[in-house]
Amino acid sequence: MLRRTHFAIVVFFILLFLQHVNDKIIFVFAALLATLIPDVDSAFSTLGKHKGFRFLQFFVEHRGLIHSLTFCIVISVILAFFFPTVSLGFFLGYSIHLFVDSFTKEGIVPFWPYPKKSTWRLKTGSFLESSIFLVFLLADVLLFFIVL
Repeated sequence: MLRRTHFAIVVFFILLFLQHVNDKIIFVFAALLATLIPDVDSAFSTLGKHKGFRFLQFFVEHRGLIHSLTFCIVISVILAFFFPTVSLGFFLGYSIHLFVDSFTKEGIVPFWPYPKKSTWRLKTGSFLESSIFLVFLLADVLLFFIVL
């Protein structure tokens, strides 16, 4: 999925959780940043374009370890010990990214190192993805006015 679709979907879930979170700014920032992290292993992603992340792309394949719930859970647990206020937002943003990518043709390996892929028929950048983006964008606007 494209970055804009990931953001539209994660904003929807941020708005659903926002009333139940104490540190709202940290929660929102962590969720938005975390939704970018799974694509760090791609040279074409927002974070993956930066030289600081290029070394990582030599060691892991795109949609491999970093695109797994295994990795998401391990990092979320570590964050819960050291930065508990960040961990829920991180888990939400990261896991929503993975969930959405599991519907694409490329899919993800959710329980790495178990090699079974979770895929569907959605093509990245297609009309269907654009439609999903627009639906969530509209839902975000409506939910924004309901929540706030």
